[in-house]
This record gives sequence, C-alpha cells and structure tokens, in this order.
Amino acid sequence: MHPNNNVGYLLQHVAITMARQNDQVLQERLGIGFSQFKILMVLERSPHIQQRQIADALGQTEASISRQIRLMIDKSLLQSTVSPHNRREHITTPTTKGIRLAEEAMEVLNTFHSPMFERLSEKQQEQFVEILKNMHECICQAGKTSACDRPFNT
Repeated sequence: MHPNNNVGYLLQHVAITMARQNDQVLQERLGIGFSQFKILMVLERSPHIQQRQIADALGQTEASISRQIRLMIDKSLLQSTVSPHNRREHITTPTTKGIRLAEEAMEVLNTFHSPMFERLSEKQQEQFVEILKNMHECICQAGKTSACDRPFNT
C-alpha cells in the first residue's frame, strides 16, 4: 500500500507539516514559536493549570514547557505569582500583551491557512471539523495513553 493511501500516515504528515509551517510563520511575523502560541492558548483557557498538565496536553516535556514559560515571562507575555494557598506553587497567567499576541497569532494562522481551506466547500469544512471532533473524542477518551481527558469545545 502506498503511504498516500493510508489515512494515519496522511493525518500525521499533514499535522507535522502544518506545525512546522505554523512555527515558521509565527516566528517570522510575530517573533514567537508555535509552542509558545499553544502555551498561551492553554493558559488563557485554564489559567491555574500546572506545567506538568500543560506538558501532557501539548505532548511536550515539562522541561520544554518550563523553558518556554521562562522565555515568555521575559517577553512580558506571561506573569507568574506565588499562590496564596501554597508558597511553593506559582500561578502563571497570560498578560494583556500575551492575550493580544495570541489573538494576533490566531489571525495570522487563519490567514496563512485560508487558501487550503478555501479549496473546500462550506459543507466540506463543517464535515471536516465534525470528523476531527469525533476522532479527537475517540483518541482522547479518559484513561487512554496521552489522552487530554477533556472535551474539545469550539
């Protein structure tokens, strides 16, 4: 069987290629990487999440997340405060600048990828989103290895 006829191969290839393109376009236009954008999105959605949970959700190491968070604090995209309940725990949240940059990044990515999605009819786009949601639900069932254990709401 040719790899181009294998759904798993095609999905992985498209995902990896898009991630590389996302990283490149965000670096060129906004000076942040795709990893930093994803961290901003997670923190915006779940501000009191721990670094280990961010790493699990994004499929990265905790060390990588910690390094990116330090860089983002230095760029004033995130702020870290000591938890009033536990002095050993730090709460990391996006700054106003970080939130604005995440919004800009989303616009940049939508514009960059729009030619690809414009090739699909509106009905095909809706079906595509539903298919991806169904696949996500199947892959990320609670208890499965690397499951995000949360619903995917858009």
